[in-house]
Amino acid sequence: MLVGLSNGSLYGISWKAEFFGAFQLDHCPHNRNEESALSHSCNGLAPGGGLGGFVSNHNITRNSAITQLELYIQMRLLFVLYSDGQLTSCSVSKKGLKQAELIKAEKMLGSGDAVCASIASDQKILAVGTRRGVVDLYDLAESASLFRTVSLYDWGYTVDDTGAVSCIAWTPDNSAFAVGWKLRGLTVWSVSGCRLMSTIRQIGLSSVSSPTVKSNQDCKYEPLMGGTSLSQWDEHGYRLYAIEEGSLERILEFSFGKCCLSRGVSGMTYVRQVIYGEDRLLVVQSEDTDELKILHLNLPVSYISKNWPVQHVASSKDGMYLAVAGAHGLILYDMRLKKWRVFGDVTQEQKIQCKGLLWLGKIVVVCNYVDFSNTYELLFYPRYHLDQSSLLCRKPLLAKPMVMDVYQDYILVTYHPFDVHIFHVKLVGELTPSSTPDLQLSTVRELSIMTAKSHPAAMHFIPDQIRRDSTQNNDISPSSDLLISEPARCLILRANGELSLLDLNVGRERELTDSVELLWVTCGHSEEKTNLIKEVSWLDYGHQGMQVMKYCTM
Repeated sequence: MLVGLSNGSLYGISWKAEFFGAFQLDHCPHNRNEESALSHSCNGLAPGGGLGGFVSNHNITRNSAITQLELYIQMRLLFVLYSDGQLTSCSVSKKGLKQAELIKAEKMLGSGDAVCASIASDQKILAVGTRRGVVDLYDLAESASLFRTVSLYDWGYTVDDTGAVSCIAWTPDNSAFAVGWKLRGLTVWSVSGCRLMSTIRQIGLSSVSSPTVKSNQDCKYEPLMGGTSLSQWDEHGYRLYAIEEGSLERILEFSFGKCCLSRGVSGMTYVRQVIYGEDRLLVVQSEDTDELKILHLNLPVSYISKNWPVQHVASSKDGMYLAVAGAHGLILYDMRLKKWRVFGDVTQEQKIQCKGLLWLGKIVVVCNYVDFSNTYELLFYPRYHLDQSSLLCRKPLLAKPMVMDVYQDYILVTYHPFDVHIFHVKLVGELTPSSTPDLQLSTVRELSIMTAKSHPAAMHFIPDQIRRDSTQNNDISPSSDLLISEPARCLILRANGELSLLDLNVGRERELTDSVELLWVTCGHSEEKTNLIKEVSWLDYGHQGMQVMKYCTM
């Protein structure tokens, strides 16, 4: 355990009650001239020949107190924040804090006005709140380089309105972070800098992301008008808790929904967009009047009460069926009949720990974790019956999948570190309750790609299509005038926002763009020849806004 002291020194203590004494870091220079003259202080050597990361408690010279310590054990980094606003990045030995004397100061971050910091370990991002009221984002995978700054300046607010940043809290999946200010308000941002929610009302505009204010403009109706002292997400990222500055009597709670988009091992691009909360779904669909309509779907109490919260949601390609999985089991919803389908046998339901969902035509595919054997498998259920007797196929997996995707008769499964397996699905017989269809799964491609890049957050087929005059109906692939061949390319969206195109035939990858947050694959999804979207291969959203791309050649 490492403790920061008010005199600027660090104090090491073991869990065996061993006290190692206080020590102080040697700090790197602020500019290049000093760096050239004193570079030895950043390379482990202190003036006088001692160890650069360790000075005995008799040589402490810094007076600023240590206000925060952030340890990132995966990259062996320690960030030390001082009360004067200095933020120091330090390297840690392989044994972590057990050898505190080997902690070395490497570089200073920011301009000396930092007040708080928070690490998104999955994204390898350090968010630093400043006295200027802005949040600086540093890419730890790129030597802690500053790559983005988010603030409320574009919404008409300055540091005079909000004060300094008081707290930063990342969601559990590191996809967004909440920022609280000393004088006023709380805002939630995505990594790409999109403002998702704000308690500070919009100036001159009617915005759904800002709370409604009474007609008399009484400020007391705005949440956290006196500033935010602390904020914290729950373990599932559905609720954000905040405490107002100077008020310890109450805790404010904000409820959030998650977009069911094509990331990870659940879902794909489809007609209806689904937002899911901890115990319900919101189906967003457009009306003939071009207005959005939101349908609230409450999950059956018999299911969600035992399997709270919702963890995975996927929609069929036509948007008429929804698959929902909580802690155990899964349930299906028919949009036409407005009915839920559940497991009749609760013991079967409890044996399923869903880690991902896909739709394969009229078949729902479940990535299941088998607890007693610590293994993963794919389960194929027909949408008309959830029961062990109707299970079409059980496919053991080599390990926990990072991402999955499906297109027509093909399923993509990617394992850590970057092993890609593609399966072809063949259904023999009719998929009806009165028949006994046979589902056959065969491996058609395996790739093992060596790369030092960030791990994939999503992968999506870019299908090759050949027109034909005749049409064919089956229970996996819908009718179409396109002959579907095995996809030879796929898009890779990495955790750091990098988007690239992978040639599955040769294993070659080409970078397309970066700072991408969301991705929609559109090619092959439209059957209207006059629809412009048919000429577009995919769309993505990120720091540069919406980008429309068309695949030509590799």
